Amino acid sequence: MKESKTTGEVLREEREKKGLLLRQVAAMLDIDTAILSKIERGERKANKEQIIKLAEILELDEEALIVQYLSEKILYEIKDEELGSKALKAAEQKMKYKNKNNS
Repeated sequence: MKESKTTGEVLREEREKKGLLLRQVAAMLDIDTAILSKIERGERKANKEQIIKLAEILELDEEALIVQYLSEKILYEIKDEELGSKALKAAEQKMKYKNKNNS
């Protein structure tokens, strides 16, 4: 999975490679076709359960797709913050500390 592509772009590309129509995949997700179209265009965010189901439907690496989804979620929250990169590094250190102390 290429880092420069958005989750939506990856999903659309894989869906098209498999020859699946938007309406087919939307039906498998039990969502409206317009919603899936917006997810693919980056106008709407999928939830984690939808990402997991899409990974299954499109035969994508679930872990890689979830990591991409989460990274975009984080980016969306801090992209306009002047100190976003520093905050991200601090959060990573806190996560490492927390994980170390919880094991």
